[in-house]
Amino acid sequence: MAKVAFLGLGVMGFPMARHLAAAGHEVTVYNRTAAKAEAWVKAHGGAAAATPALAARGQDIVFACVGNDDDLRAVTLGPDGAFAAMAPGAVFVDHTTASADVARELQAAAAERGFGFVDAPVSGGQAGAENGALTVMCGGEQVDFDNVEPVIAAFARACRLLGPAGSGQLAKMMNQICIAGLVQGLAEALHFGKRSGLDVEAVIEVISKGAAQSWQMENRYKTMNAGSFEFGFAVDWMRKDLGICLDEARRNGAKLPVTALVDQFYADVQAMGGKRWDTSSLIARLEK
Repeated sequence: MAKVAFLGLGVMGFPMARHLAAAGHEVTVYNRTAAKAEAWVKAHGGAAAATPALAARGQDIVFACVGNDDDLRAVTLGPDGAFAAMAPGAVFVDHTTASADVARELQAAAAERGFGFVDAPVSGGQAGAENGALTVMCGGEQVDFDNVEPVIAAFARACRLLGPAGSGQLAKMMNQICIAGLVQGLAEALHFGKRSGLDVEAVIEVISKGAAQSWQMENRYKTMNAGSFEFGFAVDWMRKDLGICLDEARRNGAKLPVTALVDQFYADVQAMGGKRWDTSSLIARLEK
């Protein structure tokens, strides 16, 4: 069992930290809103710390799952940041969906201080976090990955090292690019089916057994068809992620025409008041 800290107790971090505690690890938590950390401790034991540095001191592994690059820099390199308190030989594991650049920056800063860094964004959404069934895409050194992978297993069904620092973030970008196109395609198909007077449920029952099948179809077509969008990853978060993808594509020369278009469709959903709707709400734009 390991001594670990978890920084950031949002909709993902809260249950991820819970799985670590349930697996028997000694968990210290930090959250920007202290009341949330106190509530976590009341429910799951462990300890709460007032700053990232206090949470990180003496830990084998420090996990983080925060909002964006700036939030990540704040909890690592900022005043009372975790990096100042981490011991040589420890490993920092970042589950934030952030840029590959910040992953490389923080890996270099960690190496200077004598500890490891693994960028490890996740896929599976809130349900995956709650159920301990996340997919984790990792970048970093093999020795650091080997040290943390058995602990990550508390909340992951799949975890793989994909290359040096930043590789996990680049893999997560591929994941979000795939999702954007799939959700738009499903939205258009459902919209088309309804306009054509078809029994959409019957059609999906048939085509989901063939080449059109996808996780999005299996898990979201019913709620999309019903106009209910309270089941997962928010549009605001998806736009943040797609912005990271498009920024990286401008640097590496990749052509992402569909991703850029779907990003603008999500902007339309935001303008409709759907900032906190889940990503399947692309269909609402077609039916307004």
